[in-house]
Amino acid sequence: MHFDLTDLRLYLNILDTGNITAGAARSHLSLAAASARVRAMEASVGIDLLERGRRGVTPTPAGKALAEHARVLLQQAERLQQDMAEYAKGVKGRVRLLCNTSAMTEYLPELLAGFLCTHPNLDIDLQELPSSRITHALRQGAADLGIVSDAVDTDGLQAWPFRDDPLVLILPTGHPLADGRAVRFSETLSHDYVGLNASSALAIYLEEQALHIGSRMQIRIRADGFDGMIRMVAHGAGVAIVPKAAVERRPPEPSYQCVSLQESWTHRALLLCARNFEGLPAYARALARHLAD
Repeated sequence: MHFDLTDLRLYLNILDTGNITAGAARSHLSLAAASARVRAMEASVGIDLLERGRRGVTPTPAGKALAEHARVLLQQAERLQQDMAEYAKGVKGRVRLLCNTSAMTEYLPELLAGFLCTHPNLDIDLQELPSSRITHALRQGAADLGIVSDAVDTDGLQAWPFRDDPLVLILPTGHPLADGRAVRFSETLSHDYVGLNASSALAIYLEEQALHIGSRMQIRIRADGFDGMIRMVAHGAGVAIVPKAAVERRPPEPSYQCVSLQESWTHRALLLCARNFEGLPAYARALARHLAD
């Protein structure tokens, strides 16, 4: 077999994006060059690695096996590069960190900025995903670290406490549900909602909770962040569910109220996870310790 690291990165990017065109773009290759590399890889092993379809590509059984080995090889190559960075100025390491919406917006910006300032030879590849997809990516070796809700299964992973992160209901002052008591999630579903961007991890999570009880959220408008959601609620656009931390970092306003929800899934904590903290490259271990402090 005659694979190089570029081939392996390209192949994983194709699987992650679901088609060769997007995988080529993520790998900074032309479509023609990417297609030629894939054909050469298949010719080298004498078997198809991808099944081509109208909606994209999926790995064959051989392709799945290649993906598992490719992730391990690329992790080892990255760890080699990062370890050598201690001896060669200007060589940068990279940590792949996945997180949910709340961690991305409420807790990580200052933490990561401070860490980057003291670690000039480190880059962080930060991506927001639902917690269940983060744990899957960690088990597959597609990321170094992940921050997830404690509501998801972390079996097979190591987990450290990160932050308490309860969710609360916010509603305009004078709203029928603003009567001073804790509210059931099901009670809110007959009211208009201000939601997050539909692709955000928290939006997906909340809509799954509604489906679990056989209902749907009535999303009247979506905002790109918690600040926008809170401001819309304060002006009467609907109700919303946000992390309590997003409310606490704003000055109190009489135009909206914060109410507890009765469901246990709203009393959540965030966990910092890895397949094996001690097996991480040096920079990733340093970042994990920084986030856990």
